[in-house]
Amino acid sequence: MSPTTLPAGLEHGHVTFLGAGPGDPGLLTLRAVEALANADVLVAEHDVLDVVRQHARQGVAEVHTDGGPSSDPLPGTGTPQLAVVDSSSTTAGVPAVRDAAHLVMEAARSGRRVVRAVSGDPGLDAYAAEEMLACVAAGVPFEVVPGVAAAVGVPAYAGVPLRDAEGADVRFVDARTASDRCWTEVGVSDGTVVVSTTLDSVGAAAGELVSAGRKPDTPITVTVAGTTTRQRTWTATLGTIAQTLKQAKVLPSPEGGRPVIAVVGERSAAAQRDQLSWFESKPLFGWKVLVPRTKEQAASLSDQLRSYGAVPHEVPTIAVEPPRTPQQMERAVKGLVTGRYEWIAFTSVNAVKAVREKFEEYGLDARAFAGIKVAAVGEQTAKALVAFGVKPDLVPSGEQSAAGLLEDWPPYDPVFDPIDRVFLPRADIATETLVAGLIELGWEVDDVTAYRTVRASPPPADTREAIKGGGFDAVLFTSSSTVRNLVGIAGKPHNVTVIACIGPATAKTAEEHGLRVDVMAPEPSVHKLAEALADFGLRRRAAALEAGDAVTRPSERRPGARRRRTT
Repeated sequence: MSPTTLPAGLEHGHVTFLGAGPGDPGLLTLRAVEALANADVLVAEHDVLDVVRQHARQGVAEVHTDGGPSSDPLPGTGTPQLAVVDSSSTTAGVPAVRDAAHLVMEAARSGRRVVRAVSGDPGLDAYAAEEMLACVAAGVPFEVVPGVAAAVGVPAYAGVPLRDAEGADVRFVDARTASDRCWTEVGVSDGTVVVSTTLDSVGAAAGELVSAGRKPDTPITVTVAGTTTRQRTWTATLGTIAQTLKQAKVLPSPEGGRPVIAVVGERSAAAQRDQLSWFESKPLFGWKVLVPRTKEQAASLSDQLRSYGAVPHEVPTIAVEPPRTPQQMERAVKGLVTGRYEWIAFTSVNAVKAVREKFEEYGLDARAFAGIKVAAVGEQTAKALVAFGVKPDLVPSGEQSAAGLLEDWPPYDPVFDPIDRVFLPRADIATETLVAGLIELGWEVDDVTAYRTVRASPPPADTREAIKGGGFDAVLFTSSSTVRNLVGIAGKPHNVTVIACIGPATAKTAEEHGLRVDVMAPEPSVHKLAEALADFGLRRRAAALEAGDAVTRPSERRPGARRRRTT
């Protein structure tokens, strides 16, 4: 049995020192995810918590820094100060501040399972080593879950291999603590040097290497926000990197203190980065894409957008309310129990939720579906049913829509089907496509309003401003109602925003609202819509490169926006 699955003792808890990697949550190891799922307390810097919290169980206590977004302390500046965010020991609403080792020990001594998450790998974190020694002194058992170190992971995401076929020597330097002797050693070497520093100190680090013997024309790549969709990489030489950053208008700036990874050396493949830059060359890299759906509805779509390098932002345009007259729904649910139906078809997560709530009202559970065939449209709908304890008998093999469901739905056969009736719990504005198709197949349909859809409340002010001011690079419209509702609650998207529509009807509605439609899905599928947007982004990027222009996002073209070179 893995240590992370063992129950904590009564006298001593357990501490897991966990490497959260350089920023991409997808770089967490399987062991890390397992430890987080069993944690009672998370202790981490603010940015690290954003990476790991999605894998923690509900109700876990979080302990984080109070130093703001730039919370990773530089070596030699003292022990990081952390604050318990859900502690009752506060004064006038201000959390009490104590050092990390004390917080870890206190939580562990109370018998809780503590995960101490650090950026990168715990083996390269001096404070983690001190906290491990504190565990030893206190008799608290601990384990270490390694993570991807920034000095290795960031160059990989920047398309900069650290070694070649000849096995070049690789040296790692933390410029913030490096001694003169360290600079001299790496200066006389002809191997690759990976330098951890800050954006405004890159020029100084380059100068140290030149002074130590490196040629000024030695290639260097500098990457900020590595492994995240904010990643940016510059390629230059030791002699020109300071001017390159200045021309890119990132220096001097408030961003100057941000940590970066610089790779120096003739064999660091700087010349090959155009071919090896797999991450920053994704078709929608860094694009902020507005998805007018709830997080539950948009889950798989948002995952797909992330795979293209985009940053999805879900904004619900509808809210769900109970039907005005619940009697029809009540009769249908009772009919399920009394054997009135052969099938029940769920076309949305909201339909599953509505039926489940009615079941709970009557004291029923998933056993009431015994003997009834269950159909589901969409991955999220199927997952909602499985969470309810029901495995769907039918999910469309092709397009996840009413039409796709009808393609696979069997015709009514009086020999094999003792009952000819289907229960269809849906929204009040659902189309008649599924009902008409089932009737054509010989079935009787009870089309029941399980919930009503109404316009959602307006999103936060900053989101509304981003929509109207060109802060989003693209918006995906999956129905005519999403167009009308988004414009109604948040305003019309700026004309620099790429408008993508799922089909002709949605595109027509967008045009009626004064929007220019740039992308349309080849077929009515949200995933085909995302693919079409990715193809658009890929063509746009290729055109910019062919013309010798900087690759920019649409939002960087709006009036007053600062243009940035991303390649």
